[in-house]
Amino acid sequence: MIDLDRLIARIEQLGQVGALPGGGCKRLALTPEDAAGRALVTGWFRDLGLDVTTDVIGNTWAIRPGPGDLPPVVMGSHIDTVATGGLYDGTLGVLAGLEVIESAIEAGVETDHPLAVAFFTNEEGARFAPDMMGSGVAAGALPLDAMLASRGIDDATVDEALTAIGARGDAPVGALSPAAYLELHIEQGPVLESEGVQIGVVTGVQGISWTEFTVKGRSAHAGTTPMLMRRDAGHVAAAIAMEARAIATDFGPPQVATVGRMSLSPDLVNVVPERATLTVDLRNTDETRLAGAEARLFAFAEAAARDEGCTLTRRSLARFEPVAFDAKLVDDIATAADRLGYSHRRMPSGAGHDAQMFAPFCPSAMIFVPSRDGISHNIEEYTAPEDLERGARLLADVALARAGCRKGPRA
Repeated sequence: MIDLDRLIARIEQLGQVGALPGGGCKRLALTPEDAAGRALVTGWFRDLGLDVTTDVIGNTWAIRPGPGDLPPVVMGSHIDTVATGGLYDGTLGVLAGLEVIESAIEAGVETDHPLAVAFFTNEEGARFAPDMMGSGVAAGALPLDAMLASRGIDDATVDEALTAIGARGDAPVGALSPAAYLELHIEQGPVLESEGVQIGVVTGVQGISWTEFTVKGRSAHAGTTPMLMRRDAGHVAAAIAMEARAIATDFGPPQVATVGRMSLSPDLVNVVPERATLTVDLRNTDETRLAGAEARLFAFAEAAARDEGCTLTRRSLARFEPVAFDAKLVDDIATAADRLGYSHRRMPSGAGHDAQMFAPFCPSAMIFVPSRDGISHNIEEYTAPEDLERGARLLADVALARAGCRKGPRA
């Protein structure tokens, strides 16, 4: 059923929106580039005669109706990117879902449940925190008013950005109510490729904790101020960063820790920093251990600041507990992979995804396909055509079965 050439052509065409030198693209959420991407994709939705809806935070979905009044089986992901994004992260899940629906239409396949494809606002969290914002609002896990007030890295609010690009729809929160949610995604890691496995059957998503620390000390001359008389905010920030790595090492897999952003002020070579800001991203598949990692990091940061004579404040940018996907739907994906002759392994996701927001409210699961060299959030992100095709075919098999596939008049 899957037209691989059409799928790849759409991936490449969308990749030209916000294209970066050397490959990849930049479509930060609710920017003009995101608006152009939205227009392109919704145009493809309308070309198929699908019913297109956008809600109050900009989530957009398109439905191919079924014969009755049943809730839809939704396939989806996101089309926003990080600042140095690739062509496949998120985009594959949306455009493969569109391909499943178009192929079903061409084959005269009908389903009891409607089929739907969706993209969700600000999945990446690269411009606004938290990530998975749109899907979190849609699923009722994040409060709409607080998300609209979230201020981005450019100081604009989500509310202002929605208005600026005309992305706000009329549908209320919760208007999309899936019978099931399926998301095809590149792995964004090296496991499948390194093991020579074709499909990742995703069992759940590990918990995520994003924290921003701000350290305030006192600027001073770098040459004339003795070390014991300094209130060095930069030193405290560096110590917090080292402790984050130590926590990941001491806790062991699957605990990970990342310092993704760090800034110093006044940012001069010969001045002791008076202010430092850094973010720490902690992740674990076990909620108790994730909470333990947070507790250790927070206690260390407070002690390090106190010992240096600095003050410390912290704020949570995002906090999601680990999520387990629907066991039956996960089994269905594994069974379908066997039927199609695809090698597969069960695995958790180390990254956050829209699917985790729907998991508490409807049967949800994910399919991974390999990423070359494990690279993602990078202009060199790449997944081979044969892997794209396997993922899309598996998505079609599971989605159509869950929707109650039956042949139409042309069968």
